[in-house]
Parts: sequence; C-alpha cells; structure tokens
Amino acid sequence: MAGETMNAPGTRPHKPLGQLLLSQGLISEDQLRIALQEQQRQNLPMGRLLVQLGFVSEATLRDALGVTLGKRTVDLAHALIDPDALRLVPQALAKRHRLLPLNYAANARRLTVAVSDVNDIVALDQLRALLPEGIELDTVLAGETELAHAIDQAYGHELSIEGILTELETGEVDYRALAASADEYSQPVVRLIDALLTDAVKREASDIHFEPEAGFLRVRYRIDGLLRQIRSLHRSYWPAMAVRIKVMAGMNIAEMRAPQDGRISLTISGRPVDFRVSSQPTLHGENIVLRILDRARGIVPLDGLGLADAQLDQLKLMIARPEGIILATGPTGSGKTTTLYSVLNHINTEGVNIMTLEDPVEYPMALIRQTSVAESVKLDFANGVRSMMRQDPDIILVGEIRDADTAEMAFRAAMTGHQVYSTLHTNSALGAIPRLLDIGILPDIMAGNIIGVIAQRLLRRLCVYCRRARPAEPHEVHLLGVREGTPPDIHDAVGCPACEFTGYRGRLAVMELLRMDSDLDELVARRATARELRNAARAKGFRTLAEDGLRRVLEGATSLEELARVVDLTERMSQGGPDWYAR
Repeated sequence: MAGETMNAPGTRPHKPLGQLLLSQGLISEDQLRIALQEQQRQNLPMGRLLVQLGFVSEATLRDALGVTLGKRTVDLAHALIDPDALRLVPQALAKRHRLLPLNYAANARRLTVAVSDVNDIVALDQLRALLPEGIELDTVLAGETELAHAIDQAYGHELSIEGILTELETGEVDYRALAASADEYSQPVVRLIDALLTDAVKREASDIHFEPEAGFLRVRYRIDGLLRQIRSLHRSYWPAMAVRIKVMAGMNIAEMRAPQDGRISLTISGRPVDFRVSSQPTLHGENIVLRILDRARGIVPLDGLGLADAQLDQLKLMIARPEGIILATGPTGSGKTTTLYSVLNHINTEGVNIMTLEDPVEYPMALIRQTSVAESVKLDFANGVRSMMRQDPDIILVGEIRDADTAEMAFRAAMTGHQVYSTLHTNSALGAIPRLLDIGILPDIMAGNIIGVIAQRLLRRLCVYCRRARPAEPHEVHLLGVREGTPPDIHDAVGCPACEFTGYRGRLAVMELLRMDSDLDELVARRATARELRNAARAKGFRTLAEDGLRRVLEGATSLEELARVVDLTERMSQGGPDWYAR
C-alpha cells in the first residue's frame, strides 16, 4: 500500500507506519518486531507485510493511513463506480498505476480517483497529462488488494445502463446466483441495480420507485418533489432485480407476501449515501421504493435555509430559549427533519448533550447520541423519551409526535428543563394547537411550554440558466400584494439541458414561524378560536406560507405556478377576480 514512512508532500514528517499502528494499539510489539525482520528479508513496504502476515486487515491499515495523511478513505467493496469517470481514464493507465476513477462531477469538473499511495506523484502527473484541461483531481485512499480487484471488475464489465440492458437482452440471467456469487459483476442484473442507484444519486433524486405492472416494470425517480419516469423494463427482469435489492438491504428474499424494510449503505460519487428500502406486495409483484439519504446534502447550515432576515432572527430567538418544545409541521416530504437537523447542527457543541429518537436515524451526526425506534425490543417514541430522560440530556429530538403517550412524554421533558424538538403533521403553524388538543394535550400544559412552531413546504427552484423574466400581469400584481407603481418582474420556467428541460433545478423551503409569547400563551390557555390566534400572531409580525412564497417569487427564485401547486393561494386568487380562472 504505502511505504514504512508516510510523508505527504509539503507536510511535516510522520511516524513510521509500524510505530503509528503500535501507538494506536492495532499491533503488538512482537508483531512489529516480526514485520521488521520480514521487511529486511523481503524488502517490501511495511503496510503490505503487515497485511500479508495477518496482523492487520487492509481496511484497518487504510483507515489508519487516512487519519495520518489527512485523506478521505473509501471502502471499494461498497462503492459504486461512475461510468462517466471510467471513460476519462484508460484501462492500461489504471492497472499500471493502481488507480480507479470513482466519480466525475461534470459541473465542478472534478474527477475523484481512488489510489493506494497518495505519494505516487508520477502516477498522478501522468493521469493529469491525459485528462482534458481544467479537470481537478480529488484523491481518496483505498486498500491495495481491493483496489486491484475493483479495477478488474470496473473495466472488465459494462457499467452503463444502456450497455447492461443490451447485455440482458442477449444473454441469460442466473436468477439463483444473485444471493451469493464469487464474482457479482458477472451478473448484469447486479450491475444494472448499481447503475440505477448511481444515476439516481447523480441526478439528485430523493426516491427511486420500482413499480411492476402487468406487462412491464416502471422505474421512476422523485426529483425536486415530482415523480419522473426514467425507464420501462421488461417484466422478466424484475424478479432478479428485486432479489438483488433485497440482498443488499438485508431483507428476506424468500418473503414476497409481507411488507419489509431494510437499509443499504454505499459510497457513490465519492461520498457515503444510505438508502432506506421498503417493499410492498401488490397485484403484479413486489413494489420497492428506496429513499435516498445523501449525508452531504442532508444537513443545511442555518443561514442556508433561505429565511428572510426577520425570520432568521425569530428562529434564533426560539433556539435561545433554554426549555420548552419547538415543533416543525408539514406533510411528509416537506423537509421538516432537514430543518431540525440544521438547527441541531447549529447548536451542537461539546458543552451540551443532544439525544435523538428517530424512525429511523436518517443522517448520522458527530457528538449526537442517536437512537432508532425498534418494534422488536418494544422501543417506541414514548418509552424512548422516558429512557432518554435518565441519560442526562440537555436537548432532545423526538422524530415525530404520533399519539398521546409520545406527546405527553415530550411535554414532560419540556416542563423539566429540557429543550425538545419534534415534528407534527399539520397544514400550518397555527394548526399545531388544535392538533395537540385533538391528541389529548391540555391547554394549560401547552401554554408556556411551546417555544414556537415552524411550518414549511418545499418548492422547486427555477433553473438559473433558462428562467425568463417578464412584467407581472394585473391579476398577478394583485396576488403579489403590490399596491402601486410599476408592475414587478416575475420569472417563468422555460427548460434547457441543464434542468433536463423541466425549467426547475433544486428546491427551496418556504416557512412560517410562530414564536409563542405570554399573550399567545394566554389565548391558548383559554382555548381561543383560530381567528383570534391568527389575528394576535399577525399583530406580532407573523407571516404565512403564502406570503413567504410570494417573497421568493419576487426574488426570482421560483414561479407563481409552482407556488400555487404547493401552497394554498385560493383565498388570494378569489380576491383577484375572474382572470385567475380564465388562465
């Protein structure tokens, strides 16, 4: 793998590899002595000798080197290769210098390459000379043996979706060899699933749907909140594909009549990506959906949520309150968990103990104690919160308030000096109050213990390359709330290759923040009507989802049509006259 000493160019000298592993307790003094004797006899690098002698595994050695050199490491056994990256590097060069292209990010013009020796300047220089000008190299560290095996697999088989489908049409599929095969890549179905997962992650999909029909298999991605059909495959491929997915997810391949859940962890595009897998029996076979949990995209800085300055100030005031409960509301897929993770990441320091109870844990975070609810050991949200209270927490995240027991435990934690975060399914921030009443929380308990409520939705963001500006029409001016002066410019979706001709690329959040105070607490305690609560909140600066969305329209970030698709604008439309209904 690497020599005995590890001095990266431009860095201070490091300990010899043997001494490093000894200091970390990974090998004993006797093992080091034996390896040094063998090194004098065979004249081989220390790392390779330690692996050959069986004193350390290649993965342990790789990770130790990565820490020492400050380099990211990759487990190639769980990495998916990008065909676009392979096309940039000739097979002969990859085999000669033991390097494997993993991912090519066309937008950033960055090629990620796995190497076993980051100090092999000759190999990297030769690779740079072959690449088109302007492409940046990003190296990650891999084990020497696993690298050689991965190079043979990657260059020895077709990895593009089109090529694999052609191979499937002309060859035989061994359906029974998928569960355990010495050479998985000999099976085109294995490579087809890998290629689809890689393609979905590169296209920034949030879900992959495999939907069997009577005569074919439909493959759809959810991109920017909308499902988009990607492929239609022959139905004969689906049994083998379903087996492969279930094997990867640790599910029972023999059970096809009951729903199952599983999880897959892979390295795609040079970064760890998790997939939450769910199977559901249907009329034409098992329907399988994979939720993509990309850790690199999951946690957004607080300042990157797109809040207006006044909203950000309100949110920071809510976070600053030491005890009470903060609720994030909205339908499934509206980004509630992402927002709460952003808040936790903002306040996550060594001085506080943050504990979470989730179903399941979506994004692992350093310093935070995260627990998944598990039916098998009767750990539900209510029991989990009860247990966490004995772990000396400062801040608690409860994944979702679903029932009276969970709500009662969450409020009990808030009343005993803890800061609690949770999600709730309601359509608006003010709707959280009647929802909690419906669950069974008394008004006297709510009053004084709710710090605030965040309601949010996700809108598609207009593609910056093709969006088209135009003056707002009179009925749109009324909807936007512009009273006088020149009509403002708004933008429409057009479509170009950068956004796959949809007119949109990426998503943004629109939010309404309800920060509770003594006046609103008093209204809640005496069961005030929704109108009274709304009027009191608006007098304190509360703005609705629709108003926040119209702000984003005026900024040119999204379109009026997209806002109307996600947020209820009918009340404002009805005030705008018949022009809306004539469109």
